[in-house]
Amino acid sequence: MSVRLAVVGVSHRSAPVSVRERLHIGPERARELAAELGAGGVEAVIFSTCNRTEIYLAGDDLEAATGWALEKLAVPGCAPLVLQDRDVAAHLFAVAGGLESMLLGETQILGQVRRAYADSLEAGSSGPVLSRLFGHAIRAGRRIRTQTQVAERPTTVPAAAVRLAEDTVGSLEHANVLVLGAGAMSELVLVSLVHRRAGSISVASRTLEGAVALGERFDGRAVPFAELDSALSRADVVISATASRDFVVSPAQLHGRAGRPLVLVDLAVPRDVDPGVASIDGCRLFDIDDLEHAAAAGRATRAGELARARAIASEEADRFHEWQTAVDVMPAIVSLRRRAWEIRSSELRRAQRKLDRLGPRERRLVESLTAQIVNKLLHEPTVRMKSAGPAGPAYAGAVQHLFALAEEQR
Repeated sequence: MSVRLAVVGVSHRSAPVSVRERLHIGPERARELAAELGAGGVEAVIFSTCNRTEIYLAGDDLEAATGWALEKLAVPGCAPLVLQDRDVAAHLFAVAGGLESMLLGETQILGQVRRAYADSLEAGSSGPVLSRLFGHAIRAGRRIRTQTQVAERPTTVPAAAVRLAEDTVGSLEHANVLVLGAGAMSELVLVSLVHRRAGSISVASRTLEGAVALGERFDGRAVPFAELDSALSRADVVISATASRDFVVSPAQLHGRAGRPLVLVDLAVPRDVDPGVASIDGCRLFDIDDLEHAAAAGRATRAGELARARAIASEEADRFHEWQTAVDVMPAIVSLRRRAWEIRSSELRRAQRKLDRLGPRERRLVESLTAQIVNKLLHEPTVRMKSAGPAGPAYAGAVQHLFALAEEQR
């Protein structure tokens, strides 16, 4: 097989957040790395979220690129997932359908897949194979959502975080809730807080404009980052989802609370809240891995739908693999058809004088008859090469040799 696929990755299934945050690749860095791979002749899409970092590759020879990806995701004690060809498609389609998410059927993942692909287009690293793969993944994800109930009453990570905070404090109706960050994740947190009738909401962000915009939309108060310590001292619940590479909340900022209870839910990867906060009297700290309990409950109640959804992902992977195999044999098919039509045209030219004696109707009949002969002779070899699966390249090689097509392709 000439066109190969590979994915190297880690996820919440194979690594805790303490490892995933070290391997997380931000959008700008992802575009840079993808462009670097693309410049080397390898198609690449880098997909990094709070729960997974995966590097998708396509090309004729992926040994060096796969080794490079393994080095990027190498952490002691963590073995990255490595898949090839059809298994890559099956995995990505399941991811796009929310089947590999911590929270089964969660709705954010399809948009994240779409953004990763868009970033690769911007970086110029996604060629025809990965474009086909990711386009197919988006369609497969939609099909899973519309034809199964795996996403019935879907749960998002932000919604699960708000419920976790509510379960811990008992009720949010009289709580002072501080949201750190002004991105898409924080926006979904705020939607859930309003739905759960949170008492008082504040939003803090390094860019005050973002905090003001979200605060106005959700009837909350914007907090300048310079006043974060004061906001933390008033809070009963903190839910954090910034894009910071460093800790935003440290133990030193909370020592003045004198044991007053505080619940912190850290959704960021890398983490926003220093794990040392958990040792402070009155503080209860949760990170994204603590949502696994809600994930297990969701999987248990929708086991039947999960099986149906995985069957759809597998079916779509088979369709993609058929296309991938056909791509490998297409040069032989194109060359064979070109050779056959060249022979037809050559023979018609040799018979030109005799054909000139025919009337227009008879001339069209001869041309139609010879075209039908060519098409019927080529039909079975074309279909069999396309549907031969792993044997397709061997069939194509035999055709190229028997009809001396290799020289023409060169």
